[in-house]
Amino acid sequence: MDLKDDNLEKYILAHIDSEPDYLKKLVRDTNLHTLKPRMLSGHLQGRMLKMFCSMMSAKRILEIGTFTGYSALCMAESLPEDGELHTIEINDELEDFLLQLFDTNGYSSKIHLHIGDASQIIPTLDGLFDVVFMDGNKRHYMDYYQAVFPKLRLGGLIIADNTLWDGHVLEDSKDAQTIGIQKFNDLIMTDDRVERVIVPVRDGMTLIKKKNN
Repeated sequence: MDLKDDNLEKYILAHIDSEPDYLKKLVRDTNLHTLKPRMLSGHLQGRMLKMFCSMMSAKRILEIGTFTGYSALCMAESLPEDGELHTIEINDELEDFLLQLFDTNGYSSKIHLHIGDASQIIPTLDGLFDVVFMDGNKRHYMDYYQAVFPKLRLGGLIIADNTLWDGHVLEDSKDAQTIGIQKFNDLIMTDDRVERVIVPVRDGMTLIKKKNN
């Protein structure tokens, strides 16, 4: 079964929860106004993120790598009235766009945008998180992991995106981002503090559950 088959993808998308209109608009805007629209999570992954957060009964979510806000909005859909999502984006040119997006769609009170380097911002965040979605610079995945792990509650979930890196993880590569993902995958595999599984959706998502003991 080829998960990249266009007809199979259309079938899947026709048989899952529909994509809200405001997210469809965001997809169009992202394709029109950004150079790398493929970085956007998209319909299938967005619905999965929402469901993972719902299954975790998440009240506090942390996202590393906001881009144009699609995944943040999907995860925010799952939050209870008193829930909150902190999202970190290094590109300050996206700040005004994101703040307007969250405000327009009624999430400005729940989504807290941080502009800057995630490795420096994460240590400043108080409290524990139920879910962490990692989708930042692949070179720094190991640094992100070490920074967020103490801030993840027992039984909490880390979702790391792009961990198959379009198959490049199988290569003997000199590319810094590929090497970053390979080292991260090797680290997770040997970390006895967690349970882990790689879901081969899009570019690969690794689900990492912090053990309760």
